[in-house]
Amino acid sequence: MEPSPIFDLDAYFARIGYTGPREPTLATLHAIVRHHTATIPFENLDVLLGHRIQLDPASLQKKLIHDRRGGYCFEQNGLLLLVLEALGYRVTPLSARVRWQRPRDFTPPRTHLFLRVELNGESWIADVGVGGVSPTCALGFIESVVQTTPHDQRRFVHEDGRWFHQVNFGAEWLDVSEFTLEEMPLIDRELANWFTSTHPQSHFKDKLIVARAGENGTRLSLLNHDLTTRTRDGRSVVHRLVSPDELLAALLQEFGLRLPPEIRFPLPGA
Repeated sequence: MEPSPIFDLDAYFARIGYTGPREPTLATLHAIVRHHTATIPFENLDVLLGHRIQLDPASLQKKLIHDRRGGYCFEQNGLLLLVLEALGYRVTPLSARVRWQRPRDFTPPRTHLFLRVELNGESWIADVGVGGVSPTCALGFIESVVQTTPHDQRRFVHEDGRWFHQVNFGAEWLDVSEFTLEEMPLIDRELANWFTSTHPQSHFKDKLIVARAGENGTRLSLLNHDLTTRTRDGRSVVHRLVSPDELLAALLQEFGLRLPPEIRFPLPGA
């Protein structure tokens, strides 16, 4: 399949620093996910600044590629969907509930997008949009099989008619998301995106969240003023940012996000 004329694959690959093959193989899929999670940070800065989050192909390319910004799941996995389709993969957008750091007796909204990719009769899951726990390679959609990624271990379990994507940092299995394999067409993504970016109870409205995968199994994340480096085995080092200028410097140095020096985020103490 020829690349879509409305999507600039060359610009995308330059953005993520990928120079490898473009055939729609498993190796290519793994490499794209690894490069994407390392270079395009998960972030909600536009939500805090009151900017509209747009999901059309032109807006996704402008923001995440040409403006060298990041985004959250509808932007991140929406962009990856365009990439994989342009390369000729069979890919389906699916909906989920994010369960990270939430108990099982709490029901979060179905406001997460991830991707299912079919290759040679096998299903693979790609999710570059779940913040500091985004898997850094594609995951085989196989029940209860432990899979080792460049940063951690993963598995999928099926309980009470629901699938759970789980991560293990060395101590215990923790839920990342819950899903039923229901497809998420664009109209459903638009509705969930509107809730996520505008509803007063959305956790993206009162927290500054930025994350990307680092080298040697490390992860970098920023929650409000706390910049955290987490190692592969789950150990963390936290550095408190004490001024708006230090926050902007960390966004640039650690995540590649260049913002105007006068920007101030509407958070307590920010």
